[in-house]
Amino acid sequence: MGGSHSQFTEDELEDYQELTYFTKKEILHVHKRFSQLSPEQVAADKNAKLPKDKIMDLAELKVNPFKDRICDVFSSSGDGDMTFEDFLDMMSVFSDNAPKNVKVEYAFRIYDFDEDDMISDKDLEEVINRLTGEQKLDDKDMKQLIENIMAETDLDNDNLLSFAEFEHVMSKAPDFVYSFRIRL
Repeated sequence: MGGSHSQFTEDELEDYQELTYFTKKEILHVHKRFSQLSPEQVAADKNAKLPKDKIMDLAELKVNPFKDRICDVFSSSGDGDMTFEDFLDMMSVFSDNAPKNVKVEYAFRIYDFDEDDMISDKDLEEVINRLTGEQKLDDKDMKQLIENIMAETDLDNDNLLSFAEFEHVMSKAPDFVYSFRIRL
């Protein structure tokens, strides 16, 4: 097997570099990570569409309680399956070089489970359940926590978090960018 540089033309690498927060060398490294998820499939087609369960095998996603939502949000087909370009987009957004506003936009989409462009109490309940794992909160504590979150963040008191409200909260969370990343 030749050098991985031969996988892409110089023009393709330049396009990918322009569309991501990666250098050409980092793009080739991301492709190597992609191909390690399904070597035979990617050897046959550098932009093969890998099933969601293969993508979730990525070490950094395996332990993430939102791995299925991450795949769904970055999948161009919306089913969690990813082409290399989808995977490259995901890795780019989770890279250290992606600006905070881009990370916040994707975090909002990941937490918006019903995909209605608002974060509702049901969405928050799902986020909390995933974060607490086996130590589920009882109904009373869950209700209280959601009420507290909404009291702090729901600026227009409609019991929904709009993107603007979510963005406002994230602007006050300096450590957010450090938790929303995957290192190459």
